[in-house]
Amino acid sequence: MEIEPHRDLRGFFARTWCTREFAAAGLPSSMVQTSISRNERRGTIRGMHLQLPPSREAKLVRCTRGAIHDVIIDLNPESPTFMRHCAVELSADKYNALYIPPMMLHGFQTLKDESEVLYQMTDFFAPELGFGVRWNDPALGIEWPITESITVLPRDGEFADFSVDRFTEELEAARARVASRPGQTQ
Repeated sequence: MEIEPHRDLRGFFARTWCTREFAAAGLPSSMVQTSISRNERRGTIRGMHLQLPPSREAKLVRCTRGAIHDVIIDLNPESPTFMRHCAVELSADKYNALYIPPMMLHGFQTLKDESEVLYQMTDFFAPELGFGVRWNDPALGIEWPITESITVLPRDGEFADFSVDRFTEELEAARARVASRPGQTQ
């Protein structure tokens, strides 16, 4: 997603979010949560994460300082692009953003020191619905642009290799946990 700047002698003004435009495109038009991540060093990797159903979390991600290599992977088993990934550079200089539909693994690598990333989400974070895949799992086939001096949280480096069977089990377990809570609907 790219902005349409209206320039004048002061600089420019641009809309970065519009409920009507998202709704007209058939996308979720309500964001319920916004988060920011600050990343001190170039080469930092965050990911690969998603919220399992019944969450319908979609994200709009924008780099507000520095630059990142942002990656999404389709984990919707019914999708024709299942297990394919897409990568895009987001940067404060470009003012661009990436819309990430539900059931997409998401992660990024910082391309500059002191990069900041702003996330808007369509669903509330639910730790019990969290799922992750190791950032360098060969099954994902991601080519990260920076291969030396990588900073990654141990948890993100210790996820098990992706397997369709494991993923299906995690989906079922997440649904069962939510269904077992009083007052919860799917």
